[in-house]
Amino acid sequence: MGNIVAIVGRPNVGKSTFFNRLTESRQAIVDEASGVTRDRQYGKAEWNGKEFTVIDTGGYVKGSEDEFEGEIRKQVEIALEEANMILFVVDVTVGITDLDLAVASLLRRTKKPIYIIANKVDNPDRLADVAEFYNFGLGDVFAISSINGSGTGDLLDEIAKTLEDDIEEESDIPRIAIVGRPNVGKSSFVNTLIGKERNIVTPIAGTTRDAVGTRYNSYGFDFILTDTAGLRKKSKVEEDIEFYSVMRSIRAIENADVCVILIEALEGMMAQDMNIYQLAIKNKKGIVIMVNKWDLVENKGTNTMKEFKEAILERIAPFTDVPIIFTSVIEKQRIHDVLKMAIQVYENRIKKISTSELNKVMLPITEAFPPPSVKGKFIKIKYVTMMPTYKPTFVFYCNHPQYIKEQYKRYIENRLREKFDFTGVPIQIFFRKK
Repeated sequence: MGNIVAIVGRPNVGKSTFFNRLTESRQAIVDEASGVTRDRQYGKAEWNGKEFTVIDTGGYVKGSEDEFEGEIRKQVEIALEEANMILFVVDVTVGITDLDLAVASLLRRTKKPIYIIANKVDNPDRLADVAEFYNFGLGDVFAISSINGSGTGDLLDEIAKTLEDDIEEESDIPRIAIVGRPNVGKSSFVNTLIGKERNIVTPIAGTTRDAVGTRYNSYGFDFILTDTAGLRKKSKVEEDIEFYSVMRSIRAIENADVCVILIEALEGMMAQDMNIYQLAIKNKKGIVIMVNKWDLVENKGTNTMKEFKEAILERIAPFTDVPIIFTSVIEKQRIHDVLKMAIQVYENRIKKISTSELNKVMLPITEAFPPPSVKGKFIKIKYVTMMPTYKPTFVFYCNHPQYIKEQYKRYIENRLREKFDFTGVPIQIFFRKK
């Protein structure tokens, strides 16, 4: 089960800088002017062995200060519905504003853990002003400075304590999630698969309340399909669809074994497609890329598909061992190929290779081409084993693991893929001292 932590608060309190600090990235575009966060508001964070997804709701608010109250209401409501925990960011240099009060009153309705983050406590003099935020009556206030990072450690300790352990069970039945931007054809794809065969489809409650799993067994397939499309009640359609789709995709990715990422042939791999792809990799999920609406591409020549494929592989590098399938849902072209491939990727992901076989294959490779020596020290890899985890993880034991460079790691990964077929599956490689 995935842990989702949502950041809420009015504009200009430093949500994006705080988000960057948690996810150790510079993903969000931060500018001093109000409301300039754009796109890419979700990332992975890890602390004390706990992993969680962080969502900065700020960037999804469109509009000026005056229109803001309605917008922020939506953000907070979505966050309350979808996240496991809420981080409410306020600005210590300004104190409590009407908008902060509006957010606080929405947050009082939930039983979920809420932490108040008093940001911009950049010097000790400002610590005294933090007490004011206890007036919200929402619980603990953490004084932090997103700019220099002070106070974030204590906060993360607290977050890690509260979050559930993210243990993925091996499922007997593959869980396949169909993810992608709105309007790329997710619903049509799912309907084509299950629409006509409603009788062989048993709805089962998904592991989460929202993305509903459907048991699909037909044409020799048997898996649980998670569809992120078309799950909103009609009354809520006017909410920010894009933001919802992102929340949904994150949930679905975290609860799946394999993600089928739908992209549109006429548009190619867009920024949001890339985000979804990166998130699937960070979660170490199996991946199949499905290029839909291939029938709409005009003047196709003998090389059109090859060129399109190469363009995608260039975008998604360095991890390019990913199946790409060109489909037309409307014309029912290659739809079952997608399912076949998704099952194959699932098999690759749960595959276990015995230590004896691994050593028989990999040790001659490392002997023929050892890691370059560093400072006159020769690195010798003694043996290799596969960890008993649900995501393929290999440990190479050697005498000087600290000297092994990224380049060599990639070389080893390519050899492993060559010899054992991990197509569609991110793998992890560690070098440890014997």
